[in-house]
Amino acid sequence: MANDVDMSGWSELLHSSSKLLEQAAPSVQFPPLQRNLDQLEALTKKLKAKTLRTEAPTQSIAATRLLAREGINAEQLARDLKSFELKTTFEDVFPAEATTVEEYLQQIHEMAMVSAVQEAQKDNLKNFNDYMMKVLENDWKKEKRDFLQSLSRISTLPRTNISDSSPLRGRQGQIASLTYNPQISSGPSSVEPLALANRPIVEKKAAAYGEVVKNLTSARERGLPFKPATAFKCALESLGLNASGGKSVGIQKIWHLLSSLMGEDSAVQHNVSKKMSLVIGARRHLEWGHEKYIMETIQAHPAQAALGGAVGNLQRIRAFLRIRLRDYGVLDFDAVDARRQPPIDTTWQQIYFCMRTGYYNEAREISQQSRMSHQFAPLLTEWISTGGMVSAEMAAVASEECEKMFRLGDRGGRPTYDKKKLLLYTIISGSRRQIDRFLREFPTLFSTIEDFLWFQLSAVRESPDRSSVVLSEGLAPYTLDDLQAYLNKFESSHYTKNGKDPLVYPYVLLLSIQLLPAVLYLSKDMGDEGYNVDAVHMAIVLADYGVLSEGTWVGQKFGVMDAFAEASSIIRQYGSFYLRHGDLLMSLEYYVQAAAAVGGGQLSWSGRGNIDQQRQRSSMLKQLLTELLSRDGGIDILLGPRGTGEEGQLGRFLTDEKTRQQFLLEAARQYQDAGLYDKGVGSGRDKGWTGKARLLGLFFQEMRSWRCSNITLRSGNMQICPVVRHFLPQERENVLAQQIVLRQLEAVLSIHKLARLGNHLDAIKEVAKLPFLPLDPRMPDFAMDIFQNLSHHVQACVPDLLKVALHCLDNVKDTDGSLRALRAKIANFLASNLNQNWPRDLYDKVARSL
Repeated sequence: MANDVDMSGWSELLHSSSKLLEQAAPSVQFPPLQRNLDQLEALTKKLKAKTLRTEAPTQSIAATRLLAREGINAEQLARDLKSFELKTTFEDVFPAEATTVEEYLQQIHEMAMVSAVQEAQKDNLKNFNDYMMKVLENDWKKEKRDFLQSLSRISTLPRTNISDSSPLRGRQGQIASLTYNPQISSGPSSVEPLALANRPIVEKKAAAYGEVVKNLTSARERGLPFKPATAFKCALESLGLNASGGKSVGIQKIWHLLSSLMGEDSAVQHNVSKKMSLVIGARRHLEWGHEKYIMETIQAHPAQAALGGAVGNLQRIRAFLRIRLRDYGVLDFDAVDARRQPPIDTTWQQIYFCMRTGYYNEAREISQQSRMSHQFAPLLTEWISTGGMVSAEMAAVASEECEKMFRLGDRGGRPTYDKKKLLLYTIISGSRRQIDRFLREFPTLFSTIEDFLWFQLSAVRESPDRSSVVLSEGLAPYTLDDLQAYLNKFESSHYTKNGKDPLVYPYVLLLSIQLLPAVLYLSKDMGDEGYNVDAVHMAIVLADYGVLSEGTWVGQKFGVMDAFAEASSIIRQYGSFYLRHGDLLMSLEYYVQAAAAVGGGQLSWSGRGNIDQQRQRSSMLKQLLTELLSRDGGIDILLGPRGTGEEGQLGRFLTDEKTRQQFLLEAARQYQDAGLYDKGVGSGRDKGWTGKARLLGLFFQEMRSWRCSNITLRSGNMQICPVVRHFLPQERENVLAQQIVLRQLEAVLSIHKLARLGNHLDAIKEVAKLPFLPLDPRMPDFAMDIFQNLSHHVQACVPDLLKVALHCLDNVKDTDGSLRALRAKIANFLASNLNQNWPRDLYDKVARSL
């Protein structure tokens, strides 16, 4: 049955095809062909074999199909590509218009001149670098030789191990020492630099920094200018240590940042607060680093930079942009004919990189000259002139412009460097809302943390006064607290890459004006590099400038005195290590800095700190000096050979005689109350006095042979202390008053002796040191009558003393103007005391001297 159905189907198909064949008319274009079934089967198999190419990939089949659709023979194209070769032609080198001989020669001439200039510039740069390197090497050798020779004379701590509980326990706690072995010091001097070179980094740093601390203390005593951060940086550089060791941030970079924060490398702006001054200093440091990066980039790509002989700031920025935007085409400042090929507009790029590098004047000039940034020019001018503190009106205008650009959105095909315009307006606005939105929209715009922090620091504004009108959300300023809160969201390991770059975190803390946390972080044990030693001396710098209160503590706010006290504690602990190992002089230097830290730093030396800080400084200084007196050798160092304190170190820091005497009385009373008198002085046969007992004995020996209220103080009677203990307060004051008078007369007599011996310069120095006469050129003139509390015996010696001083001044050459200042002091002193009826020849001598 099924066979019958199939046969009927084939019959119908044959009948239909026969009918179609009869209906089709023969055509010239398509002649009739007759094929039987076997032939059709063979042809279909052949066609199938051509189309089924299992070895060809899908991409190849798609490409062949595409070429076939366009009328291209793929096989012919493949054969042609096998013999394809690129060759330069005349048109590739010269434009088609240059068809004449003159134009051809002109092209050749220009190419030859450009090539000659570039080659000459390259040779000059190489020769200059070679010469400068040679000069630097010679200078370095000389400085290193001088430095090592100076170190050979320094005697500091012996090498020892420090307690693990100390904050300076780096390298198992080894602290600095330049005390040479006797075998080494007695040998040739050439061995000493070798011994120094073999010392650990911690000891090298401690020795170099110790000399800077001495110079700092000396400068602050005399009221001379001194830049401690720069001095510490130079001391570190003189050691010749590896600057960064392959890390992105080295300790020298941090010292440079500290110098910029303190404003030591730039003029101080007086119209901004201390906190904003620190922000500006951090921003300038980042600008200095970017300028260095630009110069390195230009030197690495001299051909692309095409700097030529121009060395201006704007030319450097444009050379940098030629390298940075080399894939974008012709830049606007290089375009010869803008009609032939529209150049790339780099106005906002130039303004941004000029500001990023600190070239503010060039940024302002570009904004004023370009029509693209004409509206931005007044905003930028005010931002530059006010140090970033633009008015509320200007900030509102910039914020409104940011809103407009955000509403436009990121248009298709918009160049990425157009974002610089939005970035610049965001900086001028200083709006917290605009900054947060900008960072959300472009989270990957900043390639380095330096660029990111520069943007943030440039936008930071002063915190608004709480008593002022509440600002709207859109006008709320971006403050330093906002920046610190954002940075503190991340752990320290995020910045240090899990310890691979350990100094990045304290670097970020200092850039965000978190000063004390940075010092505390560095004071931890961080290996053999001696960062804990750096931390101590950074604390000295920050305390000296009195800026510790401007930074914030991680996680909470602390008071002013707490920050200063913390820094003082770090400095004091460091100085105590020198004290425990016998170097009292070096310990004294750090103790004085620790006392100055709680007193407000540099202001405490001149007495300009507040009352509370001065009280704190005086209390700590006396406490630390008392601790030094208790050590063996402390009395000789502090009180001097005569035991008065004037010739010793005590006179440096307690210049007033009455203050020194009061300090010695308090120290003696403390030792006596502690029972140390009975141990040391109570026994007349005990010749091995301890330091405390010796101080007590020495003090009362200075008072021997004096009579007061029918009581005789005799040095032979070793039971003298119990007698003095029962003195009435008035009797003690009388004894001290008589002692002061005799000391003053003794000082006058010593000046006369020096003058008679011809030691005029020494006599002048002693005159300036007299505490009872206002003749110190460094001190202001006294408005009060000094003779109210001066003994009549001393008053009678004043005229002859002034004559001797004038005689010495006439016999000494004035090299620095200090003698002229002393003459002026004497003249002012005489003018203020015309009622004293002094000899006429004294006034004539002063007039001739002037």
